[in-house]
Amino acid sequence: MEDLDPVLLLATTDPTSREVLAAELRRRYGGDYEVVVCADYAHARAVLEGLRRWHRQVALVIGCYGPGDRDGLDFLRRAYALHPSAKRVVAAVWGDFESTSTVFAAIAHGHAELLVLRPERRRDEEFHGALVDALDDWHLAQGIGFEAVRLIGEQRDERTHSLRDSFGRNHIPLAFHDAGTDAGQRMLADLGLEDPDLPVVVLAFTSPPTTLVAPTDLEIADAFGLTRPPPADHVYDVVVVGAGPSGLAAAVYASSEGLSTLVVEQQAVGGQAGTSSLIRNYPGFSRGVSGAHLAYRSFQQAWAFGTEYSFMRQVQGLGAEGMLRTVSMSDGSVVRGRSVVIATGVDYRRLDVPELEGLVGRGVYYGAAVSEAPSMTGQEVYVVGGGNSAGQAALHLARYARHVTLLVRGPTLAASMSDYLIAQLEATRNVAIRYRSAVLGGREADGCLAGLTVGDPRGGGTEEVPAAGLFVLIGSVPRTSWLPDEVARDDAGFVRTGPDPADAAGMAQGQARLPLETSLPGVFAVGDVRSGSIKRVATAVGDGATVIALLHGYLAAHPLERSAAASSGAHP
Repeated sequence: MEDLDPVLLLATTDPTSREVLAAELRRRYGGDYEVVVCADYAHARAVLEGLRRWHRQVALVIGCYGPGDRDGLDFLRRAYALHPSAKRVVAAVWGDFESTSTVFAAIAHGHAELLVLRPERRRDEEFHGALVDALDDWHLAQGIGFEAVRLIGEQRDERTHSLRDSFGRNHIPLAFHDAGTDAGQRMLADLGLEDPDLPVVVLAFTSPPTTLVAPTDLEIADAFGLTRPPPADHVYDVVVVGAGPSGLAAAVYASSEGLSTLVVEQQAVGGQAGTSSLIRNYPGFSRGVSGAHLAYRSFQQAWAFGTEYSFMRQVQGLGAEGMLRTVSMSDGSVVRGRSVVIATGVDYRRLDVPELEGLVGRGVYYGAAVSEAPSMTGQEVYVVGGGNSAGQAALHLARYARHVTLLVRGPTLAASMSDYLIAQLEATRNVAIRYRSAVLGGREADGCLAGLTVGDPRGGGTEEVPAAGLFVLIGSVPRTSWLPDEVARDDAGFVRTGPDPADAAGMAQGQARLPLETSLPGVFAVGDVRSGSIKRVATAVGDGATVIALLHGYLAAHPLERSAAASSGAHP
């Protein structure tokens, strides 16, 4: 059944809407999808049940809500149990403003993903743009498409998991093949490999294909050939460390305003936001946007303006060379810049449960809900955390897992999670929320996670529960260990920025630090790594935009010497 076209199913009792929508769907998508149209919802549910039995993929389920059909929302709510990975779309009629509150309430409770207006003319590109975005998100989640890279490894292996996550977040079309299957063994034999170290990475887009056996990150980056270390004497106006929302925003604004810009990223674009399956509260995206798509568009935008990138190279040190700043990387290269923007973000805090540390990548994951969700199909899954990232992960995993339990240490989610996410979690039938609960222990079977010990962290009884997957999204540990002591940090390790009240002499001489500047002149910090920052994507992007406005003043006050200006191509 895998080679059959995915299904787009439309159901409505309104004959006008059915005729218009069916014609639009068949005209635009009939060549790549099987368009199924049902005149009543009982028939539509029976069709969905049959498609599930036949293991057919359903990409979109479209129901109507308006004066001619008041049952579409209930149908979409029930459709989730039959095909949870399908995108559910409400089609409304323009001008039916009385229905908007009901439709928006249904979307807020997770009964549908998006609202579209029934086309009133041919070539309604707004309508089709919404459907194409939904189909794009669906395909990204399914991992269907061109196999630019083939990854052969073990299903439950930490390194394999890390590469799958990195390739997916960087929008590199990837096909994973389990080395333990007959198909995986045939692929290794075709490559002339007998019992190789795993994983094996095959770059199918090169001619001839490039085969890498148990490659390091640097070997993968060099094989792709996209990023080369700059000449040793090159000087950038701005070196941005980190390609999360704040770092990418800084790159967009810097390069669009004529500043030579390099972005260094050790793993994947998007940071923690890039792992979010659906961000619903980012301004300008009323239908929501996946973190991966938002990050990738920002990456392309900065690239188009001239930003250079260095991927899969870890930053190891920050120093000074006269008025220049130097960034040392894991491949031994050193990048020089007139200024540095620290946008390294944060890592999720570890659970501190010893028996689970050895199972990372084999059932225990920090973040990574998007990349690993399909492997949780039909399983019992637990998510730890009380913030938006944990809520989004639980909802995404619920599309695949048999049941998802969200473990929250506190008595409520109200203070840490957006209200729309709480409403969706409570309305999703295969999601449960356990308050005052934490993971206290775990057990394995055949080298993979098999169960957890769950209980109140402040004392009381414990419970042993079966679990095939544990996704941890708790706390914030700033990525600042690579910074020198000259960069001041708070007690939790976050970078301090802005004027220092203790530096009265500097303030009197007009040399006080700029709002986002660190204690090391010419070095700025933005986004989650900054002390006192608000942990939201929009505010991180705001930091990235603001820092470039501040940098112009700093660069003007610290012009390059002629020799350095000549090597950088910049004007002093």
